Amino acid sequence: MSVIKVMSENLANKIAAGEVVEKCASVVKELVENSIDAHATNIKVNLIKGGLEEITVIDDGWGMDEDDALMAFQRHATSKIYKDDDLYFIDTLGFRGEALPSIASVSEVVLETCQNEVGTRVHIKGGTIINKEPSSARIGTKITISNLFYNTPARLKYLKSEPTELANTTQYIEKLALAKPNIAFSLSNNGNMIIKTSGSNNLLKTIHEIYGLNISSKMLEINALNDDFEIKGYVCKPEILKASRSHLVTFVNGRVIRNNEINKAINDAYYTYKPDGKYPVVVINIETDPTLVDVNIHPTKQDVKISKIDSLYNLLYQTIKKALYDSLLIPNAVSNKEADEIKDKFIPITDISNLEGKQTTFDFGEMDNDKVVKNEDFKSLVLYPVGLCLGTYIVCENDEGIYLLDQHAAQERVNYENYLENLKNDQIMITDLLIPINIEFSQSEYIKFLNHQNVFNDMGFKWEEFGINTIAIKSHPTWLKIGYEEESIRKIIDLIITLNGDFDPIKFRENVAITLACKMAIKANEHISMLEIEGLLKNLVKCDNPYNCPHGRPTIIKFSIYDLEKMFKRAMN
Repeated sequence: MSVIKVMSENLANKIAAGEVVEKCASVVKELVENSIDAHATNIKVNLIKGGLEEITVIDDGWGMDEDDALMAFQRHATSKIYKDDDLYFIDTLGFRGEALPSIASVSEVVLETCQNEVGTRVHIKGGTIINKEPSSARIGTKITISNLFYNTPARLKYLKSEPTELANTTQYIEKLALAKPNIAFSLSNNGNMIIKTSGSNNLLKTIHEIYGLNISSKMLEINALNDDFEIKGYVCKPEILKASRSHLVTFVNGRVIRNNEINKAINDAYYTYKPDGKYPVVVINIETDPTLVDVNIHPTKQDVKISKIDSLYNLLYQTIKKALYDSLLIPNAVSNKEADEIKDKFIPITDISNLEGKQTTFDFGEMDNDKVVKNEDFKSLVLYPVGLCLGTYIVCENDEGIYLLDQHAAQERVNYENYLENLKNDQIMITDLLIPINIEFSQSEYIKFLNHQNVFNDMGFKWEEFGINTIAIKSHPTWLKIGYEEESIRKIIDLIITLNGDFDPIKFRENVAITLACKMAIKANEHISMLEIEGLLKNLVKCDNPYNCPHGRPTIIKFSIYDLEKMFKRAMN
């Protein structure tokens, strides 16, 4: 007797539902994407208890006639692809024909749709049609999902709480609204409006509608292309950073996607503009030939594979990096809105007891600017150094207000650019050591060092083996800080032994420069003289980017006279 049998269609749909429908947001995603593919211009999502009790999606799209309304719930029934070659030219969000039958197999569905003068109402429960009848003639589709996973208790118990399910749905609708700024979206829960966009087809306006003024006012537009890709969108200034990657919003041909290589390109472009563990807000659409994108990786269609990913990486990296570099300016410490809310703040108290000489004027515009590349705002400042606050912040003033410079961040930036320039230089100057510096390794560290010894050698170090798991440094490049040679060498070696097989020389040089710059910089709570302050300012203005340290922290901030008068209530508007 045969033991292999073809499973029922309803059972197959329940199995497929395990991949397509993971949570309430998965249902919303599939339904809303169908509305978009039906050319809807207005899409409303209404939830009850975060979708745990009911999900309703209403659109003004093309709608369906009676035959299509029934056929839509058949497995692999779709209007979007018909032949094998169509898989290479997918221009719709849906195409697999699995979502509706999968959802219907594990819930109760009421579909109301109309394409012409008479609508159709279909009631389905657990994949079985309960009723079919005519309905109103409102062009478009309304679909209501209730009792999700009522017949699959193993799945039901893994649904999260109402706030969690609502947060997941909200996050997805936010991304979809950004992907389709020409469509008006609304999302409500228990009758309370959560998201409402205008469908203005203005991406920056949609960013404002989703994220608010604080973020939308600090976005930088990007627009670039190469032979294979075109990128358009907005990236945030480094002062707006988040604790998770959830605000890295990217689309390919209008589809919300997840792709590690794209996220890496964005994150790498912000390298030295932000600290580790913080992530920017970006909204970027990537247009490309559909044949270069494979969206048929997973039923959710969010994970994609992209051909010529190196070309896309370089385009994203270079474009974002340039946008950030061109936008560098001294940030205001207090915005007008924040100033209105300040109640109990004080002007920093300046400790000048250790400063030498009398107050001086420091005019950056009078300096030799041969090395100045892009810092017009900084270079044009005429500052009067006043002193040092808390042993950490250099205090300056001029006719526009008060400026605070973080001495550690400023020194770190100066050091970083100095080290990086020397590391890039093919002409390496070295100095011989009278007494060699001995470095001892563990066995595993020594093996890793030997595997990457060429990196160490190329930097200008001369060494030889000296006993078991030990090397003797005979010469080193002259750019190592005097008095800190051994500490610097040990830190470079620590970076070398952490290298893996995928060696990136540019990233390695940056890591070396950042590590040494931080360790060799003036520390916080370290009092410096007026002469040292002036020397630091002279070096900072020569930097390519004097505005932030290589970890992304600002080197200088400004309290305008208006900010100060607002804080002290001298100005009331």
